[in-house]
This record gives sequence, C-alpha cells and structure tokens, in this order.
Amino acid sequence: MTHNHKVSDKNELSLEQREGLFKTLNARFEENMHRHKGLEWAEVQAKLDANPEKLWSLNEMEITGGEPDVVGYDEKKDEYFFSDCSAESPKGRRSVCYDREALESRKKHKPENSAIDMANAMGIELLTEEQYRALQKLENFDIKTSSWVQTPSDIRKLGGALFCDCRYDHVFVYHNGADSYYAARGFRGSLRV
Repeated sequence: MTHNHKVSDKNELSLEQREGLFKTLNARFEENMHRHKGLEWAEVQAKLDANPEKLWSLNEMEITGGEPDVVGYDEKKDEYFFSDCSAESPKGRRSVCYDREALESRKKHKPENSAIDMANAMGIELLTEEQYRALQKLENFDIKTSSWVQTPSDIRKLGGALFCDCRYDHVFVYHNGADSYYAARGFRGSLRV
C-alpha cells in the first residue's frame, strides 16, 4: 500500500513545476500554430489541469528533450494529441534498443535502456509509422537522426524492429535488429489528453 502511494507522489508535479511546464508548452503552442490550426491553448490547458498524470508525462517528454506540442485533436473522443516535436530525435532518449526482450538478448555492450521500457515509464507510447508520417507533414523532423516506431508483432517475432527518419525531403522506414542501438537513434512519443 505504501509503495503505491510513493508512485503516485512521484507522478505528480509541484505547483512550481506545473507553472513552468505550462509556460513552456503555451509558448511552444503559440509559436507553432501550423501544428494545430484552429485549436485554442486555454482548452488544452483545461484538459491538462483535469489530468495531472498526463502533465507529469509531458514533463518527462520535456526533460528528455522531446519538446512536446499538440499535433491533433480527436473530436469524437474529445482528446488532444501531443507528440515530441524536437527537430531531431530526443537527446535524452537515444542509444536505446527497441524493447526489454532485445535488451536482455544482448550478451555484451548492452544499452542502458530500451525505447519501449522508457516510454512505458514515462506514460507515453512510441509513434506508429502512420503517426510518424503525419508528424512529418507538419515539418521535417529527424534530418540527421532516426526514431524507433511501433513495430508489428510479426516483424518483432523474427527479431526485427522498425525506425524512421527524413532524408532527401522524404520519410523512410527501415528495419534493424531490435537489439541494435545508436547514438543518433531515439524515439518520439505520443500522448492523448
């Protein structure tokens, strides 16, 4: 029982942290209206106020270099869709293999973490290939880096995982062994609020 209490404390921001994050997110929202035409910051903030655990996840995205911003709105579900909008794959999430299984399968030179484990701990999900392509329509991301994306189970079962980047003004999807990791590859996350 005590353990659960500690976890919920950890996943809440102090008033000072909340205010700082709101200021950062609001400024980014206003400076990048092309990512969310027709949406109002006040409505987004009201949603976040009602969901403090989502705010905690956005803060995790922020402190790992993701620069999260609103990139869509689902009218049916009344949910805002946040994604990492840093120009390159978030710096605090690079040099990670795809998932726990891949991490444990490495005999030597294991990375410190995996993309799936990090995302789960942050309360976010890796972008799907479709979400990644939609994000790239807003502006070009990952011109020098690459980002792991959600991998279909049939590919993953055979040991592979997918990642994407943008080169020559086009989005490319590639594959690698799920246990591989590179200094220039991280992952972009999504969060619905």
